[in-house]
Amino acid sequence: MRKSLLFAVFLLYSLTNFAQKKPLTHDVYDGWQSAGERAISADGKYVVYSINPQEGDGTLYVKGLDNSFIKQVPRGYQAKFTEDSRFLIFKIRPHYKDTRDARIKKKKPEDMPKDSLAIIELGRDSVLKIPRVKSYKTPEKGEGQWLAYHLEKALPDAPRARTQPDSLTQINNLARMADSLMRVADSLRNKANEAKTKGISVLQPAKKESKPTPASPPEPVEEGTELVFRNLRTGEDRKFKLVNEYYFGENGKVMVVETSKKNNDTVTLASVLWFNTSSAKVDTVMKKFNDAKGYAIDKNETQLAFVAERDSVSKSLVKFYKLWYYKQGMETASLRADRNSLAQGLAVSPDFSNTFSKDGSKLFIGITPIRKPKDTTLVDFETARLDIWHYNDDYLQPQQLLQAQQELRRSFLAVLHNSDNKVIQLGAPDAENTQLLEEGNHEFVLATSTKGDRVQQQWTGSPLQTAWLISTKDGSRKLIKAKLEGFFSPSPAGKYISWYDLKAKNYFSYNTATGAISNMTKSIKFPLWDEEDDHPDDPPPHGVGGWMENDEALLVYDKYDIWSVDPDAKSAPVNLTQSMGRTTKTELRYQRTDNEERFIKKNQVLLLRSFNTVNKQGGFANLVAGTGQKPVTLTTLPNSIQGVAKAKLAERYIVQKGDIKSSELYSSNNLQQFSQLTDIAKQQEGYNWLTSELVKWKMFDGKESEGLLFKPENFDPTKKYPVVFYFYERDADGLYNYRAPAPSASTINIPYFVSNGYLVFDPNIYYKDGDPGESAYNSVVSAAKHLAKLPYVDSTKMAIQGQSWGGYQVAYLVTRTKMFAAAGAGAPVANMTSAYGGIRWGSGMNRQFQYEKTQSRIGATLWQRRDLYIKNSPLFTADKVTTPLLIMHNDKDGAVPWYQGIEFFTALRRLNKKVWMLQYNDEDHNLVERRNRKDLSIRLSQFFDHYLKGAPAPKWLTQGVPAVEKGIDWGTGTEGEKKSF
Repeated sequence: MRKSLLFAVFLLYSLTNFAQKKPLTHDVYDGWQSAGERAISADGKYVVYSINPQEGDGTLYVKGLDNSFIKQVPRGYQAKFTEDSRFLIFKIRPHYKDTRDARIKKKKPEDMPKDSLAIIELGRDSVLKIPRVKSYKTPEKGEGQWLAYHLEKALPDAPRARTQPDSLTQINNLARMADSLMRVADSLRNKANEAKTKGISVLQPAKKESKPTPASPPEPVEEGTELVFRNLRTGEDRKFKLVNEYYFGENGKVMVVETSKKNNDTVTLASVLWFNTSSAKVDTVMKKFNDAKGYAIDKNETQLAFVAERDSVSKSLVKFYKLWYYKQGMETASLRADRNSLAQGLAVSPDFSNTFSKDGSKLFIGITPIRKPKDTTLVDFETARLDIWHYNDDYLQPQQLLQAQQELRRSFLAVLHNSDNKVIQLGAPDAENTQLLEEGNHEFVLATSTKGDRVQQQWTGSPLQTAWLISTKDGSRKLIKAKLEGFFSPSPAGKYISWYDLKAKNYFSYNTATGAISNMTKSIKFPLWDEEDDHPDDPPPHGVGGWMENDEALLVYDKYDIWSVDPDAKSAPVNLTQSMGRTTKTELRYQRTDNEERFIKKNQVLLLRSFNTVNKQGGFANLVAGTGQKPVTLTTLPNSIQGVAKAKLAERYIVQKGDIKSSELYSSNNLQQFSQLTDIAKQQEGYNWLTSELVKWKMFDGKESEGLLFKPENFDPTKKYPVVFYFYERDADGLYNYRAPAPSASTINIPYFVSNGYLVFDPNIYYKDGDPGESAYNSVVSAAKHLAKLPYVDSTKMAIQGQSWGGYQVAYLVTRTKMFAAAGAGAPVANMTSAYGGIRWGSGMNRQFQYEKTQSRIGATLWQRRDLYIKNSPLFTADKVTTPLLIMHNDKDGAVPWYQGIEFFTALRRLNKKVWMLQYNDEDHNLVERRNRKDLSIRLSQFFDHYLKGAPAPKWLTQGVPAVEKGIDWGTGTEGEKKSF
């Protein structure tokens, strides 16, 4: 009896506690926090991370993992530990309010609030702050003592009070004036002597010549600003004036500094400086140029290459750059290549990232075609403006126009050897993409091209690739393979080129020494491709994990396990994970923790990420490479796992673990025990939150499906709840994903709706070729009927919502069923016959591939199966719609042409159906601007609240918003109430 009473009291307390929690509102979005950037020091003793609101000022946290040190810095970001784990460098943003106010006042960029730089010596409490810093850099490697930071343009000096100079100052001023007068006298004397030698009387003016056309005044150059080089250990600074750019060598032994000339100053010249950081010696590499770029420093930090343009005619329409080379100890840079060094019609490219080979013996540069300049004598308003589409073009005109600037900057790889200045061309229009082998040390480079095989991407989605080895000695080529639907990848030591063949469903290798091609995976009996892929195309592979040292083996994945394969196919593949993944239905994948790792060493302990496909739990395992040992499970967690970072010199980790209730950062020594670093979930304690569960049911075709059911934290099984079905394709693997309340880019925000008394269900959708619409019906409507049987579901108050492909499925479903009380379709395709030939304006590509091979899953051309295009198009059965439908389709949609939304809207309007369309001005497929996201969030909630909860309809639903009231009344108020933002 006493136990029952206690339980009743506890239950009453729990219900009261839940009742006190308030539902989420749209006002919470801006302040809702999440973990941002994070890093761990090389010695594993310190971590840094940021916690940021969606809009406003965040905070940077620095912590000692032994709890001996903690520091909070408001608005800190872009943090970096030095290599010696002694300092933390970061920037500090201005206050959000100050930046907002400046934007409201439409201040010029130079007058906007500026960042500061901050330096913390770890373990010490003080923070050194330096105002008005535009950027900072530290060497990638090295001892960690060097820092360079670049200041913004100095603010104008405030007017100073006049003070009487003292006697010493007066004497110095008089001395400077006398010295100046002497220089003027010397100058006049020299000019007089020069005139005499030319026979011109200094007393009589020279004979007047016809006046030349006055030259245009020189355009003012963009003056550089001050750069400060600091020794972090001693605090000593070295300042450089008028700096435009600066670059450290990899280990910080040298720093290259580019300075500008000073406006209205004929003495100060633009310069490139070579600064030895240890000796503090500065050598001048070059002076007097208009522009310099493409700086490359070799690994040993003794060589420098860059391109510069020094044309004396500053307004020349075509600017020619030359390649310059400097080696430590030289007096100045020497010319290594220009257009005279190249084949006719080619010039040195200013847009290529020049680079030295790892051993420093080769310099790789870019060359580019010399293009005809635009005729500036033509009058713009008298010349035609058009695009000409030609059936033989490699790319359609929209794609060409989007890629035009990229093509104008395209560079083709070339190489110079240290032994001479001969430029050997490697890349070309039919070998436009190049990759260095063995970091440039190899005799060959890998070149690939799609030229001549691009038209087919109109219906396949991707062009065919052809690959060659190109010799760095003479530019000769060796064909590797032609017309591959896929990609080629070099091994770290350059011994092999590998690829996956979609047709053969195997991995292949090309031996760069022998030219032999081997099928590396032919004896693996398990599928290496995604056997659950349901597109009408060859399925993609599961991927690779990396190469073993010295290119001895390649690691490839099947659905669950990791295999080691011999690139020459002489030895049988080895299942490194010994089928542990398949046995437990757990995906095992190599988690790289070193960004600089190029290969896996024998006996290296590999960290594996695990994901159980049945219960959706994440975890970690260890595998010792090349020993034949079975993986050791470290941990399995009811969490999603992401953002794994490891200390460079210690077994210390940062991990982000998530579930429906939280997403927090943790530290760990062994990935078995975890120490929580953040407590972001505290922000939601006062709100009615949500829970998630995995639900399984039988679809109409008898197959089992699964989906995610979200319930409110104060869920009452005795109540009847409205349900919104949101879907896209398959999301059930995200059971343990945290979902933050945020303004919507296109879809319902699940936490907001659940917190406000809805259930949300996200069903997986499984497709059959040629029947995408009916596949959605089979998956979604079967799920709705399953949920409708549950005692806590109000089957008369169910709705559907989706965006893009989800929007199409919503549009189709409302033509097939009347069981939904409302529907929201974002950017839906309504008419597959017109969409089929349209353009994806974001990429410029034609949409045919999407219907024949990818997401739309028709699997045939319009002419082969016209019936399927019509059957799957909601437009042709629009007369069947009875569900109130809210469409969002924006006028700058780059994925689904917005005329698709218009077609469906005008059809339903003609048929006198309840339909609305939200068209956000100048917005893309998904909303980008936060103000528009907030607006959509409000309208989605108002729409579903009205049809599923009986809430009063806002004005935009009942009357619309006339164009004459645009920007005055947003229509979100109810009758007689005006709402604006």
